[in-house]
Amino acid sequence: MEFYDVLRSTFAAREFTDDPLPDDVLYRILDNARFAPSGGNRQGAHITVVRDAGTRRRLAEFGTPAARRYFAQLTAGENPWNPVHPSAVPQDVIDDTEIPQTFVAPMINAPVVLVVSVDLTVVAALDQGLDRVGLAGGASVYPLVWSILLAARYEGYGGTITTMAIPREDAIRELLAIPATHAIAALVPLGKPPRQLTKLRRRPVPDFVSLERFDGGAFTR
Repeated sequence: MEFYDVLRSTFAAREFTDDPLPDDVLYRILDNARFAPSGGNRQGAHITVVRDAGTRRRLAEFGTPAARRYFAQLTAGENPWNPVHPSAVPQDVIDDTEIPQTFVAPMINAPVVLVVSVDLTVVAALDQGLDRVGLAGGASVYPLVWSILLAARYEGYGGTITTMAIPREDAIRELLAIPATHAIAALVPLGKPPRQLTKLRRRPVPDFVSLERFDGGAFTR
């Protein structure tokens, strides 16, 4: 595949066939993705490869409480888990919210789940003093995650970034023996999608790129 074709067709794959993801292919994916940048080139990320079906099911279960809140907020017209606008949905409504099976199926049906963590002792979180949720530290791990998905697409596989289990970070650490100094950044199910999408819908460049200032004119060709 051409590089731009990979960029334009790497989608969030949540359905998988029964095809395996062999170790040699997974190794090749990771061996190419490892060249992603990280803050100070400190490379503090760690990937735990989970193939065991029981463990994958536990990881899916860890995401259930967050998913209930997510869908309860969607139903109420809120932006789920938004740090700017607190939820007004009562806890009893959240507890009674049904979760679509398709929401937990990726972790259960994928042949492998990658649990991506990052060592906080080497992360430069330059926004830690700001009065908002921190984002800067993610620059040391999410380029790697995205590179994994790009490499998987190139190899004919696919996956998606999931974060629903992260509120149960302590449980994930205990299950997988992850050190307390590591933060869970993503759980990435990988496998063979039943079909590869070739055309994705995304906003055009002028819709989100401006010149010189946020309120400047749209950047166009």
